[in-house]
Amino acid sequence: MAIAQRLQLKQTQQLVMTPQLQQAIKLLQLTNFELTDYLDQEMERNPLLKLGGGEAADGTAVADPASDAEADEDKEYSAKSSDVILRSGNDSSAGSDAPLDVDLSENVFNNDFGSDLTTRPATSFDTRGQASSGNGQFADVDRLNQGVAQSSSLRSHVGEQIKMLPLSPRQRIIAAYLIDLMDDAGYLGDGLEDAPERLGCSSEELERVRGLLQGLEPTGIFADHLRECLALQLTELNRLDPCMEALLDNLDLVARRNYAALKRVCRVDTEDLAEMIKEIHALNPKPGLQYSDGEPIQPVIPDVFVRKNPAGAWTVELNTETLPRVLVNNQYYAELASSMGSKKDKTYLSDCLSGANWLVKVLDQRARTILKVSREIVRQQQGFFDHGVRRLKPLNLRTVAAAISMHESTVSRVTANKYIGTARGILEMKYFFTSAISSACGEAKHSAEAVKDRIRELIDKEDPKAILSDDRIVEVLVEESIDIARRTVAKYREAMRIPSSIQRRREKNIRL
Repeated sequence: MAIAQRLQLKQTQQLVMTPQLQQAIKLLQLTNFELTDYLDQEMERNPLLKLGGGEAADGTAVADPASDAEADEDKEYSAKSSDVILRSGNDSSAGSDAPLDVDLSENVFNNDFGSDLTTRPATSFDTRGQASSGNGQFADVDRLNQGVAQSSSLRSHVGEQIKMLPLSPRQRIIAAYLIDLMDDAGYLGDGLEDAPERLGCSSEELERVRGLLQGLEPTGIFADHLRECLALQLTELNRLDPCMEALLDNLDLVARRNYAALKRVCRVDTEDLAEMIKEIHALNPKPGLQYSDGEPIQPVIPDVFVRKNPAGAWTVELNTETLPRVLVNNQYYAELASSMGSKKDKTYLSDCLSGANWLVKVLDQRARTILKVSREIVRQQQGFFDHGVRRLKPLNLRTVAAAISMHESTVSRVTANKYIGTARGILEMKYFFTSAISSACGEAKHSAEAVKDRIRELIDKEDPKAILSDDRIVEVLVEESIDIARRTVAKYREAMRIPSSIQRRREKNIRL
């Protein structure tokens, strides 16, 4: 066959991601706080956008997912199910879901996964840090937000105490250098060995100044390692005897719970060793952290609330306190449009208006999608909300996506970094998606989280004289119709940070 050039028509299909579509997908997986930061940046670029709430008097368009139209949605959905009621937002039609329901395989999460999220107190916060309550289930806990306020720094706290010490100018220079070497936990860094050469002093003089500084509060600072930090605290308590010094010299045996070797090294009996270890655990290994000047801890804020109404049905609603509301200032647009003469300026203003209207539409659709997914999760996991983690069902993204006629990638983005506030605590949405463990009798499968909870309960209630091994736990679970392998039990136990049976036996025997 001869090689030649020729023209040929070919028809193909290709998914093109427009900037608007990329923006919609990006907003879908943002948290409310991240969304607020994004909107702040958008308002700097678009003069027609403004944050606010309620219906504006100047004719602006408002993106408010918790609108008065929610009443119609309540009636429509309550007719389908008497167990779950949607209180905020409306169902979006298939057409309005389309821009957000896009198959991007690189963003799809694995369907089967578990979560060891620790349950937190159910609390909702508004943007000013004030706790909001609903139906008496979410108590006022302003103190949680106040408790994470920034404290004074460790260096400034120590500096105020140094002013009261009778130090010479030379010693104050050494003290200032040691303060610079100290980290947030109160330990000295790697520059301690080079300090005498840098300061032009002897090692004895440096240690003398360091000894004076170690008498400051909090006790244990200016230590070179953990043993010295604990020894300083025990000295203040007058408990640093030879037996305790031997225990501090073998902290690795304490970590491994090798109590038999510790009794030989410290030359004490079981009762004395248990008391010594109890005193060690009561000490603070990082005394300087209480004065840390780092960033305040950000509390977890739920994006959705699930409450039970007086009729006994579960209600799902958005956390409107942290949900930003966007306004499009049409009056300002009219004023600018009438004063602009050049075509370039009119084109720019028109682009700003279309971009603002699109953003309002995307935000409204984002809220509806979150509500739709959250409502289906509550419906699927109603046993959990009624009875607890033991009734948690195996669930994956595909099941939820099929029930609400969306793609798995859309459900995955909605549940990413989102939290649900319930009477049982604030839980990540991913917590409700757990893998399945087969039943020994061929009935319904068990949730991995429910099995983890059962393993934790068995270990908590085990007899100190009859510690349960992983094989014994498997036998108990099989008797309860849970078909599980020993390696799976070991994996779940390690994920919950529960020691092995040998370590638990050593630890519980030392407490007898």
